[in-house]
Amino acid sequence: MKKYNRYLVTSALPYANGPVHIGHLAGVYVPADIYVRYLRLKGEDVVWVCGSDEHGVPITLKARAEGVTPQDIVDKYHNIIKTSFEEFGISFDIYSRTTSPVHYKTASDFFRVMYDKGKFIEQTSMQFYDEEAKVFLADRYIMGTCPHCQNDRAYGDQCEKCGSTLNATDLINPRSTITGSAPVMKETKHWYLPLDKYEQFLREWILDGHKEWKANVYGQCKSWLDLGLQPRAVSRDLDWGIPVPVEGAEGKVLYVWFDAPIGYISATKELTPDWEKYWKREDTKMVHFIGKDNIVFHCIVFPSMLKAHGGFILPDNVPANEFLNLEGDKISTSRNWAVWLHEYLEDFPGKQDMLRYVLCANAPETKDNDFTWKDFQSRVNNELVAVLGNFVNRALVLTQKYFEGQVPACGQLTDYDRDILGELPQLRSSLEENIENYRFREALKDAMSIARLGNKYLADTEPWKVVKSDPDRVATILNVALQITANLAIAIEPFMPFTSAKILKMLNIESFGWQHLGRTDLMAAGHQIGTPELLFEKVDDSVIEKQLQKLADTRKRNQVEESGGGKIEPQKDTISFEDFGTMDIRVSTVLAAEKIAKTKKLLKLTIDTGIDTREIVSGIAEYYTPEELVGRQVLVLVNLAPRELKGVMSQGMILMASDPATGKLVLASPVDKVKNGATIG
Repeated sequence: MKKYNRYLVTSALPYANGPVHIGHLAGVYVPADIYVRYLRLKGEDVVWVCGSDEHGVPITLKARAEGVTPQDIVDKYHNIIKTSFEEFGISFDIYSRTTSPVHYKTASDFFRVMYDKGKFIEQTSMQFYDEEAKVFLADRYIMGTCPHCQNDRAYGDQCEKCGSTLNATDLINPRSTITGSAPVMKETKHWYLPLDKYEQFLREWILDGHKEWKANVYGQCKSWLDLGLQPRAVSRDLDWGIPVPVEGAEGKVLYVWFDAPIGYISATKELTPDWEKYWKREDTKMVHFIGKDNIVFHCIVFPSMLKAHGGFILPDNVPANEFLNLEGDKISTSRNWAVWLHEYLEDFPGKQDMLRYVLCANAPETKDNDFTWKDFQSRVNNELVAVLGNFVNRALVLTQKYFEGQVPACGQLTDYDRDILGELPQLRSSLEENIENYRFREALKDAMSIARLGNKYLADTEPWKVVKSDPDRVATILNVALQITANLAIAIEPFMPFTSAKILKMLNIESFGWQHLGRTDLMAAGHQIGTPELLFEKVDDSVIEKQLQKLADTRKRNQVEESGGGKIEPQKDTISFEDFGTMDIRVSTVLAAEKIAKTKKLLKLTIDTGIDTREIVSGIAEYYTPEELVGRQVLVLVNLAPRELKGVMSQGMILMASDPATGKLVLASPVDKVKNGATIG
């Protein structure tokens, strides 16, 4: 096996159009964190880079839907993702973003080097164009009827109802999501990476040179290569992204699949001025941790980019996981069917390792797996509490009880003692082999076997019975138990770093390096341990029922939407009663109404609020005529800051409801006649 002097570890850049969920964690970030923590414990030179992927159509779609800029969207979700990763113990050396100045320059320079070397081909093609908005439409800006399941809200790249992969031209009655109009086909020019020219290189590098790769990765690469590679566009007609840095490319940006992986390079540049030794030296081992939907980009496309550019090393391994489902259903961001990391951290404060453990123990390493809250509860209660927590607690409590918290001296070891301690080096060997071959579920079993070993040892030796007749023997038993405990703290650190730190604190010792795992002299006689505490608490049924009810509510909303009832927005963030109390909502009457010139949606309304007469601009001209409004009672937020709209100072906001089935705005009005100025609350 080749010896490496340093390691470069990357993890797929999460899209900054939503938070991180358990599927992301199980597939990519928990396995990578285990691997990196293991390497650090061994004293290896390792750099782990990641960051937010902040370009692409999903960002612009979300921005348009929320009426904000793409930058607003990526700023919001980058901060949510970064903070939740930190709180969960995901130990990146840097978590960057693709809107950073360093990334803009790195990606532009990368493209330019390839362009100047003649590595791209220029092609014109016919693409959908929105004549009303005067823009070319990316796949996600096109919606129509799926030809397979007849879902009339399928996107130009995928039907989220039946899961079919689509081309925009496959859709029946396609329409623009921007204006709702039917798009036309129009010619446009783009730059393409001719992947077919790298087919032989990829065959030799992957199919001949990396047969040790995971079966799902190797198999998918072979399938792509056997089908024959085609040129792939590296530019798009969009106004959000990194501009293509050549003349004649106005209105075109780097396609996100080309832009994003370069983010690994730019993040390393941000981290260290010595970035080149991680990217350009053959004694560096590069490992990409990804989900199976990213295999083609990291095994076919990105290596071809690196090869075409020249001067970069290629990944040694790409351990991609399968997908994690949730309660028997595919995790979906658009359907809000997920366990979101930031919400888990709020609902289970200080319990990061419970989720880390369950996601690793149930990791979808070879096939899609299912996360259920009942399984979460069972693993926590029956494994973390009953096995790991139970052993550590018994070893420490008995030491406090019989030896006032001091590590007792080890006397004569029995054959059984030697057999038990002799299993530690064997477990270390198995643990290392499994981690280094990316079998993290098996590695976690090895680590937990140390706790099971300790439980068995205490159960077999029964120090609470022997203490009455042979206290010296009990001293030896508890010395052995504490040596096992110290070994356990080392073994679980990559998997459950917070729990490892708690054990070390209770043992009153500093962290050990990996080289100490398997030793039986870690706890010196006479050393004073700390105060024992419970490592884990049982998860009650009520806690699980609350999570299941949250999912049931989500499923109900989805069923309403999928049956044609329109999109029902989930509950917004909780506010305090004091926050609500600052809103002054009054029953008011419309005295006059008129359309605002040169607008389609705006009406100027004269309102009697009971406390004054004021003007409010409201975008309801598509739903109500001025005549329908005069004399009608409405609800008005009267203490909203004034804002000038089309030359009219609007002083307040009329409350409306949006019908999820039709999207129509409907006035919120009192059922019975109420005096103007009556407050709502």
